[in-house]
Amino acid sequence: MLDSVTQMLVDLLGPLGPLIVMGLAGVVLILVTLVMVMPKGRRDPMDRLREETRRKSAPGANATGQSMRRATGGSRHSKKLEKYAAFLEPTNEQEMSDARLKMIQAGYYSKTAVRDLAAIQFILSVLFLLGGLALALLVVDPDGESPVMMAVTVLGPTLLGYYGPRMWVDNRRSLRQEEIIQGFPDALDMLLICIEAGQSLDQAIQRVGKEIGRGYPALGEELQTVSHEIRAGKDRADVLKDMGKRCGVRDIDSFVTVMVQSATFGTSIGDALRVFAEEMRDKRVMTAEEKANVLPTKLTLGTMMFTVPPLLIILIGPSVLGISEVLGGGVVGG
Repeated sequence: MLDSVTQMLVDLLGPLGPLIVMGLAGVVLILVTLVMVMPKGRRDPMDRLREETRRKSAPGANATGQSMRRATGGSRHSKKLEKYAAFLEPTNEQEMSDARLKMIQAGYYSKTAVRDLAAIQFILSVLFLLGGLALALLVVDPDGESPVMMAVTVLGPTLLGYYGPRMWVDNRRSLRQEEIIQGFPDALDMLLICIEAGQSLDQAIQRVGKEIGRGYPALGEELQTVSHEIRAGKDRADVLKDMGKRCGVRDIDSFVTVMVQSATFGTSIGDALRVFAEEMRDKRVMTAEEKANVLPTKLTLGTMMFTVPPLLIILIGPSVLGISEVLGGGVVGG
């Protein structure tokens, strides 16, 4: 059936008929999507105020509130994207809060980060769709390729343009969390040293944020944010909880729990930090030992692939060659 439809399009529109139809279908789908999701009129300012109030009270909003306000680069182009907000941003409050938190965990603190990501996905998908059409028209031979390959040539770049930015954000988020995990034990040791030297917890966090930022910028940035928020008058427990949400790392959550419990029950912060720092150092050692123990298993496959075959050729090759010569000579003699 697909071949008959393709042949009919070729008969009606020529050799480029399938490409023309796919391109028109893509453009029509984009236009229909824009028409369906575009706002139908001017929104009531009171509705927008109620929506903002609900967003602030949604879970995860505290983690995003202060961090989103400190970015200043997105104010210019945010006005241009404001009329496309219904298309570029999630309409569900929970989805919007999760998307903002995910962008913050990746290191993008702008309040328009979610909208910018959606805009980049849309623009790249359209551009890559046009690029795929141009590639299919100029490079690929329509007569020599199957309809499936032609569709892959057109739709493959489109999917890459749509999912590429999202994969970039996910990768950046993973790298940032890994950096925080690696630098957190050192930060705990430095915090313990500062507190034992007589500094308060707030002063220690400020000092460690400056020092640790040279080796681990993401962790230093988070500690600096905590210091600024505490100096601005925000409650320390809320600031630490927001830090745990922004980082998305289990070790940070455990640290926040220890600090909140220490402040609640009135125990020594230095003793709590000392015990927790020892646990983090032991965890780092166990992680290194785990990687070292897994390494021989990973090297086994490479050893078998690149060592055993040449060794067998060296050892068995002459014998096989001699046997073949003997058998060949016997056949000729017979």
